[in-house]
Amino acid sequence: MKIKLALIAAVLTAGSAFAASEADYKAAYAAAEAANAEAGKLRNQWIPTATALAAAKKAGDAGDFDKAIAEAKEAEALAKASIYQSISEKKLWKDLEIR
Repeated sequence: MKIKLALIAAVLTAGSAFAASEADYKAAYAAAEAANAEAGKLRNQWIPTATALAAAKKAGDAGDFDKAIAEAKEAEALAKASIYQSISEKKLWKDLEIR
């Protein structure tokens, strides 16, 4: 049982053993920017998304790609949440309208 737990722990932490590269950061940042642009088309960009994108760029410029990727993924998640909000609100407001 202890061997299985040790093996599972080793597998779960193996991904964090590798340092992120600049290419990984650029891919994550591009995905976040694309999601934010889509949110912009829906006119629902959130301020925390812009803050996370700025933090990702700052960390990337400083060479801290692990932090930059984390911030870019946070920005992408926020942008996708704002997209979801726009789409759902576009449909759901009709249920709240007084008739």
